[in-house]
Amino acid sequence: MMPITQSLLSLSRVQKRAISIAIDVLGLWFAAVLAIWLRFGESVFPITDYVAAIVLLPLMALPVFIVQGLYRAIIRYIGYKFAITVLTAVSTVFVLWAAAIYMLDLRFPRSAIVIAWLLSLFYIAATRLAARWLLAEYRPPIKKLRRRKVVIFGAGDAGKQLLNVMNKLNRIQVVAFLDDDANLHNHEIGSTPIYARNALGRLIEKQHITQVYLAITSLSASKRKQILDWLEDYPVKVMTLPAMDEIISGKVSFSDIREVEIEDLLGRDPVPPQPELLTQCITDKVVMVTGAGGSIGSELCRKVLRQSPKALILYELSEYALYSIEQELKKSDNLGQIRLIAMLGSVLNETKLRRIFEQYGVQTVYHAAAYKHVPMVEHNIQEGIVNNAFGTHTCAKVAAECGVQNFVLISTDKAVRPTNVMGASKRLAEMALQALQVEFPATRFVMVRFGNVLGSSGSVIPLFRKQIADGGPVTVTHKEITRYFMTIPEAASLVVQAGSMGQGGDVFVLDMGEPVKIDALARKVIKLSGLEVMDETGNGDIEIRYTGLRPGEKLYEELLIGDNVDGTEHPRIMKAHEAFEDYATLMQHFAELEAALERFDYEAVLQVLAKVVSGFNHTSSVVDYLCNSHKDVKQA
Repeated sequence: MMPITQSLLSLSRVQKRAISIAIDVLGLWFAAVLAIWLRFGESVFPITDYVAAIVLLPLMALPVFIVQGLYRAIIRYIGYKFAITVLTAVSTVFVLWAAAIYMLDLRFPRSAIVIAWLLSLFYIAATRLAARWLLAEYRPPIKKLRRRKVVIFGAGDAGKQLLNVMNKLNRIQVVAFLDDDANLHNHEIGSTPIYARNALGRLIEKQHITQVYLAITSLSASKRKQILDWLEDYPVKVMTLPAMDEIISGKVSFSDIREVEIEDLLGRDPVPPQPELLTQCITDKVVMVTGAGGSIGSELCRKVLRQSPKALILYELSEYALYSIEQELKKSDNLGQIRLIAMLGSVLNETKLRRIFEQYGVQTVYHAAAYKHVPMVEHNIQEGIVNNAFGTHTCAKVAAECGVQNFVLISTDKAVRPTNVMGASKRLAEMALQALQVEFPATRFVMVRFGNVLGSSGSVIPLFRKQIADGGPVTVTHKEITRYFMTIPEAASLVVQAGSMGQGGDVFVLDMGEPVKIDALARKVIKLSGLEVMDETGNGDIEIRYTGLRPGEKLYEELLIGDNVDGTEHPRIMKAHEAFEDYATLMQHFAELEAALERFDYEAVLQVLAKVVSGFNHTSSVVDYLCNSHKDVKQA
């Protein structure tokens, strides 16, 4: 940066305005004098007879310029709207000045007034543009600094705004735009050419492009995925702007740019929610969310608040998680007069649950409290079964006894033919609600089963990205492992809608789309980071290392136990018909489980689970930290 530019930028705002005013005064005087010389065709013509009019011009101009905001604008960010302001301000000044000349009977050639107006208009605009170039557009040569060459995909409004931002960054050079609109090809935006997408390979080869910025904010998820799949074949890092509904201000800034997320790779277009299903169990009702501080629980709280309940009770075992969601909801614009009650407690505390249901008259419960991490539950079998199965039964039974109208359980695809204790415990929770439905027909019990949610604790994409940033390796448990994925907001919205369906005892299954192979996902993330997957000979940038399935983990998740499934009024919600045991028989099995857990006899626990849970097949040895094989830890 030049010394003069540094000096100007270091001045105070008052000093900058004083310089602007001085430049304008001198320029207007000179424009008036030059107009006279041009009018008479000679520069030596005496101007003493016109001094009064000449002096009056800047005196009348400065108040108008101040009112019009010519000294408030930040020079580095002026645009076409500012040009209109200049035209308006200068024209207003000359109308007033001409009127004053005639009213005060001052001498000044009438034709010279028009010439002076044109000269002043040019001068005022030119000085602003020159200052803008000096302060914002000028780039001195950067010694020993290699500028990163990039391409913007999308020559629409978002792309233009992104170009404006990037032009201020010395380390980045926008080489070209890519766009599928043939009408834009062979045109330019700010001297930056626009090409068809098939020009990318040539640009990479000749210009050494390292990054592509996807700047089409109105794209559907499926079309965004198509573009990302196409870009995967090129050795560039891909960045993207958020969707239009995420850009609250409507103006793109560099901080809006993010790396590609898994939802971009899934290409799943959301289905608009059905309003009547969102409001049915919530509006003007007392609603309680258990596990309110978790990934799904907290999003359920946000969704519930938007539907105007009478009161919302946040029930959570973790103090920090409860505090976090309470503080967030207190700041929400949707809170209004809704009563918000944050309560610490366990779903196993029958006495406390009964007091809450009776005192507040709870009408709808969304039960999201659960331990969900498969390996963690494998190492802590007792807590997993007690919390997930016994806790759900306790909470649901007390709710029914207290007259709660709707009880919605958040379940999982891991409950289907489970190979781990966590999945089995969630199937037991489903079976408890199915059995309770027969015992308490006045309460409508609903179960909603879905797969992995994006953004929850332990999500795979942030882990992959951190491993790539560390230089690898990227770890995948198995080359063939697949999973279903859904965003947290979509999952919560579908849970609320499914909870309003059915007559009770229904198991609803969410349409998770196509399953995703985790190995392929890891390879996409590496390639879209502008790197290559290391092959067997060691060529490439990032190694993919297969660590083996963890205890209780299986290759493929399922959503249905049997084939008996019906559609519903919502295109992404299906209803499964799953077999279950009567309440008395199920309680006998619960008693057997409880007795085995108290003895820390986990082999017996697995035997009971195999007898009760359809398709249960524990695929690993017992790894619980308190099993008999770990008795020698103290001696070690």
